This record gives sequence, C-alpha cells and structure tokens, in this order.
Amino acid sequence: MSTLTIDIRHAEPQDAEAIAGTHRAAWSHAYAGILPYKALRHMLERRNIGWWERAVRGSTSILVLDVGGTVAGYATLGLNRARSLPQEGEIYELYLKPEFQGVGLGKRLFNEARQLLESLGCKGVVVWCLEDNHSATEFYRFQGGRDVAEGHETFDGKTLKKLAFVWS
Repeated sequence: MSTLTIDIRHAEPQDAEAIAGTHRAAWSHAYAGILPYKALRHMLERRNIGWWERAVRGSTSILVLDVGGTVAGYATLGLNRARSLPQEGEIYELYLKPEFQGVGLGKRLFNEARQLLESLGCKGVVVWCLEDNHSATEFYRFQGGRDVAEGHETFDGKTLKKLAFVWS
C-alpha cells in the first residue's frame, strides 16, 4: 500500500518549471473562449520558466500545492493592490491543473493562502476574477466571498468585467 501525500508549501526556485506547466494548463483551461486567442497565447508565452524563477525569488509569496511530488496548483499572494478596498491582503492568483479540480484541493490551497496572509498581519482578503470565468466566480462564492466591486480589463481590444470578492 502506498500513501499519497498532499502538501502546501512555499515555492522554491526548482519549482519554476512545474509552476510554468501548471500555469499553462490551468490558464488554457480557464480562459479558452473567454480571452482572445492571441492575448491568451501571449500571456502563456510570457509566463515561461525564467519568469517563474524570478517570481519565486521576488517579494510576492507563492504557494504550491504538491500532490505526490507533482505541482498540481499554485497561489500568489501579497498586499492588496486596490486602494479603494479596505482588505489588506490579496490573493493575486489561485490555479489548479484541470485534472486536480473539483476534489477539494482548491479549497485547501485557498484556505492556506488566507491563513498565510492573516499570519502576516493582513486583515481581510480580496480576490479579483473575470466575471465570465464561471467556475472561479462560483468557487469564490462557495468559499463565502462577497462580490463588492467591479472593474474592467481589456485584452486585444476585448473588454471584460472583473469582480472583487472579499472576506473579512
């Protein structure tokens, strides 16, 4: 009998290649049909291994969801960038490879990210996501988030609405 380990830990430089692969799989799955193809392709190409190596060494906290030695997901987090919202912490990204979604791992990663922000002294958390990313908006609502603000982002001339979900 073997045991499958599930661990959430801080990313290390040697995780860059695996995070890049997770990013590519998760974003391709989440944004195909929402973002214009050219914009999505550009974002995927930009977030290559070198980009993730620099990110891991940078000031943003990056957590990885390690399932049996495979980086199945990641979260990036830090201080809230939206001055109009009173929450002090922000989860910038939270993504899982499609094959690891729907079994509670995203909730575990999300809760760990919130706990880390709280341990750093942040009061409240905000997460922004595109309104058309229905699986993400449902996930954040199911986690108790309230959408309290909206904004817009433009990708190759296509303007999309984004929502801010908050937790006290």
